[in-house]
Amino acid sequence: MFNMLRMDLRRLFKSRSFYVILAVTAGLLLLVTVIAYAVADPEMMEAMAAQGAEITGADRMMSDYIQNMSQLDLMHETLGSGFLLVMIGIGMTLFVNGDFSGGFIKNICCASPRRRDYVLSKITLAGVYSGIITALSVLLMLASPVLIRMYPAPDTVSQILRYALWMWMPHWAFALMALALVLLTRSTTLGIILSLVAGSGLTVALVSALGRLLRWPPLEQTFLAAVVKGLYTPDGGITPVGFVLACSLAWAAVYGIGSLLAMEKRDI
Repeated sequence: MFNMLRMDLRRLFKSRSFYVILAVTAGLLLLVTVIAYAVADPEMMEAMAAQGAEITGADRMMSDYIQNMSQLDLMHETLGSGFLLVMIGIGMTLFVNGDFSGGFIKNICCASPRRRDYVLSKITLAGVYSGIITALSVLLMLASPVLIRMYPAPDTVSQILRYALWMWMPHWAFALMALALVLLTRSTTLGIILSLVAGSGLTVALVSALGRLLRWPPLEQTFLAAVVKGLYTPDGGITPVGFVLACSLAWAAVYGIGSLLAMEKRDI
């Protein structure tokens, strides 16, 4: 498994799609930071009003809210929206689907059947992939406000590290979902669409609406998009670790076992 993992990592760092995902992620995070700065800048607000733009009370409340944000508040408003889930899901879909389209999996699993090693390697790779994107996003959200002279209230290093750790775990589980979808569908297009739907929170909204209609328990709270969104709240601090850990491990087990079964039951 470890030799296969080293091979996967070598292929990952040579793949163009990985760097495209990193570049798009960084670009969008910088754009969000610039927009937040523009909204929070009182001089910008007054200049817009002087030019005839209609500035409502809600706009001024939003400006005040952004000005009073801490580093974690600003970070979570961006990273907790499901944006990273979508990017990680798309990235894993593109990378793993290449195993089928390029013949890599046939060489690995047909000449010397090692399907379990292959899946375990991909599970570990999903953790590395999601960890790299999560870590770089956290660092970028710490550095980018300073570059544009926006200074949110600082949080302690331990708080930021805890947030990054518990943010990484459900993103790893989401990457495993993307892995399972690729193994089941063998379709890049379908995998990307499903990643967009799940990561953007549409499935959470649909299940929530259906649950209220049928008087079900709040099942949507265990969806990864909902777990990520509720991971941090300014008033309550970090969500209880046990809940995040249980959700992440449960979904990781479901997707990991599903992937193993898919590899065992379907021809490569």
